[in-house]
Amino acid sequence: MGNRVGIMGGTFNPIHYGHLRLALTAQEQILLDKVLFMPSGTSYMKSNVLETQKRVDMVALAIEEYPQFELSFIEAQKAGNTYTFETLQDLKKSDPDTQYFFIIGADSLFQLEQWRCPELIFELTTLVCAVRDDYTIDSIRQKGDVLSKLGADIVYLNSPKWDISSTEIRARVRQGMPIHDWVPPKVVYYIEQEHLYEED
Repeated sequence: MGNRVGIMGGTFNPIHYGHLRLALTAQEQILLDKVLFMPSGTSYMKSNVLETQKRVDMVALAIEEYPQFELSFIEAQKAGNTYTFETLQDLKKSDPDTQYFFIIGADSLFQLEQWRCPELIFELTTLVCAVRDDYTIDSIRQKGDVLSKLGADIVYLNSPKWDISSTEIRARVRQGMPIHDWVPPKVVYYIEQEHLYEED
């Protein structure tokens, strides 16, 4: 059997400690060989997202001290909208023996049926779900049971809730408030040097 590889996708606008802790927890609990951090290119689900290269730069800075984490450009370099099912198809095509684990927060689990071709996502990867936001583990498992009947294979992480959001970090920057407790130092410096998020 091939490697066990986790996928952390998202806009990472900006990346923060919550993302890193989630990836570390997944790696430890389900024995992943590595985790791919995959910044999105053009998101069809979000607007007003910072330009791709700056988000890629921040991810690179955040993960450089973690040899088990790897930056993936597969979505960032794609023209037009990026869809998870297409990304997974591309990964499986290039490395068919690898087992992929798609790491998500509970908020994404509740949105998955609205994503493009969710049945293909379920076919190509194992979902790894963490508690997040206002969802209880019971409500997450109930939703998971619904998705399992549609073909999803779901692993639930035993992890504490992390109350960090990129939205709140951007708001703090606009207000001139510190973000050092939420964002790695090199990313904080990059945000300051590039004057990111200072305006809406």
